[in-house]
Amino acid sequence: MPTLAASATRVPPSRIREIADAAMRMDGVLKLYFGESNVPTPGYIKQAAASALEEGYTYYTENAGLPGLRHDLAGYYRRVHGVEIDPQSEILVTASGVQALNVGIRCLLNPGDEAVVLTPAWPNGAAIVRMDNAVPVEVPLPLREDRYAVDFDALRAALTPRTRLLVYTSPSNPLGWVATEDEQAGLLEFARRHDLWLLADEVYDRLYFAGPALGAAAPSILRKATRQDGVLVAQSFSKTFCMTGWRLGWLVARRDVIEKGAQLNEFIVSHATSFIQRAAQTALAQGEPEVLRMLERLKGNRDFCLDALRRMPGVTVPPPDGAFYVFPRIAGLTDSFAFCWQLLHETRVGIAPGVAFGAGGEGSVRICYAAERAILEPAMERLDRFLSRSWG
Repeated sequence: MPTLAASATRVPPSRIREIADAAMRMDGVLKLYFGESNVPTPGYIKQAAASALEEGYTYYTENAGLPGLRHDLAGYYRRVHGVEIDPQSEILVTASGVQALNVGIRCLLNPGDEAVVLTPAWPNGAAIVRMDNAVPVEVPLPLREDRYAVDFDALRAALTPRTRLLVYTSPSNPLGWVATEDEQAGLLEFARRHDLWLLADEVYDRLYFAGPALGAAAPSILRKATRQDGVLVAQSFSKTFCMTGWRLGWLVARRDVIEKGAQLNEFIVSHATSFIQRAAQTALAQGEPEVLRMLERLKGNRDFCLDALRRMPGVTVPPPDGAFYVFPRIAGLTDSFAFCWQLLHETRVGIAPGVAFGAGGEGSVRICYAAERAILEPAMERLDRFLSRSWG
């Protein structure tokens, strides 16, 4: 009898999706488990997609994506990060940020190779490593006083002769941690010294609250890397432009990675959807005012959640500098999935268990504060009552 591939069976189910699937069968749930806003995609982007359909953007594009979109992405990096990217040879448009990770990692790892992953982290990166018959090695980011930090001693201890890749996320999902300039320089030097690829998930780079002004992007590793470095950056339109369901992202990398990634795209998705790529050009061209309005709303939501959580019994929460999550630690919590399951069924509040995010996540929960205040306020009240009953 035929059996499933070992690489497939090694991929565990998403504990976030387990909570979400249960919640979707229930009425009246306050949904804070997924990483998305309940604010719909702005109308100007939707209209651009409709116009693109009318204009005939319904045919195949290059595997690497529309030249116009790659050109505009290069302009975006020049404007936002102050770095020069060759749109023809250093940018690959992908069908989501997940696919940017997928095609990037496929270009780097052989069966049996190891990838060090800084955790707690969104689980998809480690899962993709497993799907490619390689081995993820999780190294937790320790909490030092009120912020997470890179433990370079732990990174060195995790290396083996099979290690080929180091993966990190900044701004972090789920922590909201943002790598400092010194930490990024240290990660780049570490990768150079040990001959590793360095993959940065920078999907939340515009959702940053610690810059000189609201709207300034989080520091990108591309500001420090040279064109010879083995550095890749996975990106997406999902978070910055409220386009989660559109499934459009991109990969920035060295010329040889992008060339091979474009070839692999043919056998994975061919290319990202044509008219969505065209709409994304409009998002880049016209999106800044909407991004700033969203950041103002998110900062208010973040501050509201931090204040509410710090009043709850047994809760400690470091202030996040980016993304749109808080990751509170709950005293005495040893089974975050059971906690979230009970919370969902007793209070109709859906949040994500910390165990879903790998080593260092257990004992915490992730709360997405991108929802509108009409959802966040009752959710915090219900969580407070639940904790007071169980841990007060």
